[in-house]
Amino acid sequence: MAKLNIKPLADRVLVEPAPAEEKTSGGIIIPDTAKEKPQKGTIAAVGPGTKDNPVTVKVGDEVLYGKYAGTELSLDGKDYLIMREADIYAVI
Repeated sequence: MAKLNIKPLADRVLVEPAPAEEKTSGGIIIPDTAKEKPQKGTIAAVGPGTKDNPVTVKVGDEVLYGKYAGTELSLDGKDYLIMREADIYAVI
């Protein structure tokens, strides 16, 4: 993972979403228009947390998050999501 020049604030984390599924388990290729937004990804950067709630995830953790969680952004040609730690459901 390349070094990022971004540091999320408070309890926010930067997530690199996993790529969307290319084909089904039966081997059928899924067209771009039918691909679902992935709900898992890898933590790329974390904020320092708040005084009362330190951040519990760390860079490199693989996580599951809500379907509509976070805000999409592009940095250095890659897509990321920035979201609150509370939007993360589980660490895989």
